Amino acid sequence: MLSKLNIKALRESHGMSQAYLAERLGMSRPTFIKVEKGERILTRPEEERVRELFGMVDEFTKATDIRISVPQKKLEKFKQVLLYVLEKTAGNPKIGMTALYKLLYFIDFDYYEKYDQQLMGLTYIKNHYGPTPREFVKVVEDMKQAGDLEEVRSSYFAYEQRKFLPRKSANLASLSGQEKEMIDSVLARYGDKSATELTRLSHEDTPYVVAEDGKNIEYEHVFYRTDGFSVREYDPL
Repeated sequence: MLSKLNIKALRESHGMSQAYLAERLGMSRPTFIKVEKGERILTRPEEERVRELFGMVDEFTKATDIRISVPQKKLEKFKQVLLYVLEKTAGNPKIGMTALYKLLYFIDFDYYEKYDQQLMGLTYIKNHYGPTPREFVKVVEDMKQAGDLEEVRSSYFAYEQRKFLPRKSANLASLSGQEKEMIDSVLARYGDKSATELTRLSHEDTPYVVAEDGKNIEYEHVFYRTDGFSVREYDPL
C-alpha cells in the first residue's frame, strides 16, 4: 500500500500540485487531501494509476526498481550526464530541480532528433509543469545514498528550491564527443534561463504539445518540431 508520505513525496518530487494529481486519479482535491492525510485509502485501481504515473512497480512486492522501460546502461549514462550537467551549472542559482528536468528533456529529445539515437532515453511524462522524467527520483535517491551527489534546499525569490550538488566528477570516458557536444549545446541555449522560462519553452515544443496529460511524451514527435526547436537540418521538400 502506498503510504500518505510516499504519495506526498512522489507528488512534490515531480512538481505536481494536489489539484493536478487529483484530476489524474479522477477524484476531487478534497478527496485527494484526505488520501495524503491518511483519512482515505486508495482503491486498487487508484494505486495502479499512481504507479503508472510515476513509473513504479507494485509496492506490495516490496520492489523498488523502476519499470524496465530503459536499458540499464542508459540509466548509468543518465547518472554521468546528470553529474556532468550539475558540474556545469553548480554556480547557477536558477538551476533547481524543475529547471533540471527541462534541461534533461531537451538533451534527450534534441539528441534523438539530430542523431536518430537515444542518449539517456529517459521516459518523460506530460504534466502542467512540463516534461518530468519518471526515472529521476529513483536514480537520484540511489546516487545520494552512494554519495555521488547531495540535495540542498534554499530560497529562490519567494520559493523553496531543491538543488543537487555533485560530490564526484562525471566519468567523461562514458560520454562520447558527440554526446558532450549536445549537452554543451543545450546548456549554452537554455542554461541561463529560469525554471519558469524553461517550463514555458517546453510547453511550446511539439512532443509536449501533442502528448496527453499524464501520459508519456513520445520521442518520435521531435521530427514534427517547429523551426524554433528543431536542431536537425532536413532536406528541402
